[in-house]
Amino acid sequence: MDTSFVKTPEIQQLLDRAAGVNESGGSPRLKAIVRDLTESVMELIVRHDVSESEFWLAMKYLSDSAGEIGLIVPGTGLEHFLDLYMDAKDAEAGLTGGTPRTIEGPLYVAGAPLVEGNANLSVDPDEGTTVLHMTGTVTGPDGEAVKDAIVHVWHANSKGWYSHFDPTGEQTPFNNRRRIKLADDGRYAFHSNQPSGYSVPPEGATDKLMQALGRHGNRPAHVHFFIEAPGYRTLTTQINFGDDPFAADDFAFGTRAGLLPVPSRQGDSAYIQFDFQLQRAHDAGDEGFSSRTRAEATPAPEAETV
Repeated sequence: MDTSFVKTPEIQQLLDRAAGVNESGGSPRLKAIVRDLTESVMELIVRHDVSESEFWLAMKYLSDSAGEIGLIVPGTGLEHFLDLYMDAKDAEAGLTGGTPRTIEGPLYVAGAPLVEGNANLSVDPDEGTTVLHMTGTVTGPDGEAVKDAIVHVWHANSKGWYSHFDPTGEQTPFNNRRRIKLADDGRYAFHSNQPSGYSVPPEGATDKLMQALGRHGNRPAHVHFFIEAPGYRTLTTQINFGDDPFAADDFAFGTRAGLLPVPSRQGDSAYIQFDFQLQRAHDAGDEGFSSRTRAEATPAPEAETV
């Protein structure tokens, strides 16, 4: 049987009723989206001759994997697709330039200490790891220093665990997390215990999916950023260490050209110089964050700069 079955009057009427197309209430946009999504699933079932058992196994997988949806979305390429789609819309509107956006990932926590100067991100000792020093500037599209910028920065420890999500429970809240308020020259600097890459939880929902696809679930070492400033579009991005073995094969598709600096390694220290360029905001929405659900914690006292 081919997908023309989905186009029969009986199935089309079912789609209309399921999406409330002929009902007076509700959102017309949501109705159209639900109808198209449901029709696409129906066509997929017919095209691949999905059995009833396979369908309900898939529903069980989705139900059981809710806690890892923030890993499954990037792992299936959907989060990277959103970046590519936003890039394409920007290009269509004539908006070019600036540091590339890339995936946020699921491990941001709001409420990190707000600091100034050369910030120390690491509260906890991390024996045997290298100290990462990262410096650079935040400028606008004409090279102007961006005033009143706040750089949100967060990364894992040397074992690949993020504070607030560490199953060992050993990390201090907001370890390797800070918000850095920049001076008028737009320069930033921080140091921290260098992160390592990580893999998705073994035998978890994401790992099972990656194994079924013949893929791995590893990410290279990386550092996440939000950069916000009045009058500029908030940037969501991350730098990935260009010398990491998974830099060219990131399961989450977070590595992008222009975001792969190679640290300069000297003894027990590593140095990255990286400049960010923001685009100007075209409306108030550009200055904010997406409505993605993010973890929150009690704001910590302002930390000391070192």
